[in-house]
Amino acid sequence: MGKPTGFIEYLRELPVDRTPNTRVKDWKEFHHHMEEKKLRQQGARCMDCGIPFCHTGKLIGGMASGCPINNLIPEWNDLVYRGLWQEALHRLHKTNNFPEFTGRVCPAPCEGSCVLGISAPPVTIKNIEASIIDRGWEEGWVVPEAPAVRTGKKVAVIGSGPAGLSCAAQLNKAGHTVTVFERADRPGGLLMYGIPNMKLDKQEVVLRRIKLMEQEGIKFICNAHVGENVEPEIFLKEFDATVICTGATKPRDLPIEGRDLKGVHFAMEYLTANTKAVLDGGGDKSPITGKGKHVIVIGGGDTGTDCVGTAMRHGCKSITQIEIMPKPAMERTADNPWPEWPKVYKMDYGQEEAAAKFGADPRVYLTTVKKFIGDESGQVKSLVTVEIKWGKNEKGQFVPQEQPGTEKTLPADLVLLAMGFLGPEQLILKDIGVEVDPRSNIKAEHGKYTTNVPRIFAAGDCRRGQSLVVWAINEGRGAAREVDRFLMGATDLP
Repeated sequence: MGKPTGFIEYLRELPVDRTPNTRVKDWKEFHHHMEEKKLRQQGARCMDCGIPFCHTGKLIGGMASGCPINNLIPEWNDLVYRGLWQEALHRLHKTNNFPEFTGRVCPAPCEGSCVLGISAPPVTIKNIEASIIDRGWEEGWVVPEAPAVRTGKKVAVIGSGPAGLSCAAQLNKAGHTVTVFERADRPGGLLMYGIPNMKLDKQEVVLRRIKLMEQEGIKFICNAHVGENVEPEIFLKEFDATVICTGATKPRDLPIEGRDLKGVHFAMEYLTANTKAVLDGGGDKSPITGKGKHVIVIGGGDTGTDCVGTAMRHGCKSITQIEIMPKPAMERTADNPWPEWPKVYKMDYGQEEAAAKFGADPRVYLTTVKKFIGDESGQVKSLVTVEIKWGKNEKGQFVPQEQPGTEKTLPADLVLLAMGFLGPEQLILKDIGVEVDPRSNIKAEHGKYTTNVPRIFAAGDCRRGQSLVVWAINEGRGAAREVDRFLMGATDLP
């Protein structure tokens, strides 16, 4: 423990973000870096607890508590405090293949279970993590590490999101020859097209890492849609093992009156089209735009926030985010104790930007949409909302109950459905003959990752359902370990 009194001497500090009114004018990342002196002070706040809950990675109350990939957080906090940055990077890479991703987009359940957080603001773990890896890239410490010996075994990974990438990286490290199949025109999956550029830069962060993976010997095949232009049989004929990491990409729909009107889109349609436009020349060229429109986002999670931030950069006329859940408390409540994930109110970057321009948080709570209303050309022009309260039905289940007399009509030129995902798309699963569970996820036991089809494994959201990037990395690494064990009879992969 480098500084026994650090948590007493130093207050929690984060780098200052670019101002909302400035950052909405471009698609660049909005975080500034913090100077080294302050980063070392933040590292000193780590208490080096006897039992560090920050890296436990447990599910408590259905939510992550601690780091699902078991990052050695107290160790690299101490190394940062001592100025031993390269050693800190080495510790970080022991458990995390892609800290530049998690350091930007992970919601940081580690901070929610930080022991210091019981009585004071927690350690800035996420920012320190991002600073370590960014320093590593800047200093040239992150270099290709191809395996010295190849095993002669060929493994296919279907999907190049965080689960697929971490699985491929680990299998390649074990010496297997890995080919990653991606149906989009660029690799990265969720990291490429599900998260906007201002939150995770595609060229300077995502593609930089993928290029390094290629230098290590991993082959990426894009525009490869299994079941359409890639025959499923090749995975059983040409590969010794295959890992399905396609994610949970089937969006939850809202089948109400007017759903077929033009201008009503799934969130991922909007975000994907925009990121492609940004990479191909500019967000103003996106075929789905919020420019000059009244934009309604239905859903209150990270995807909804990303839609808000994107619409702000398009130059929307107004923005409203509709959330069916109640507004969170300002502080932990008695039924949400540490080390559970703190369900407290906060404004993310998208809401901050909307508030800066329009004067208030764009979210409305305990509200749902009853119908969409269009004009004579079939274009959505407004929608009707109604307030709800949560109560038990005759089966004892908590369900939303409409409150009569609370209907409102809101202008809406663009509606984005960001209500989560129901599971993996089924085409590829039917083609390969993989069994699914009652929730339509691939049936494969956590820790083993084997499906009913010999030599076919599954990991990530397609197996566990919609989840966090860190859980996807956890599963990708775990599946790689089991594939290596299957192929070689034993494994040294962590």
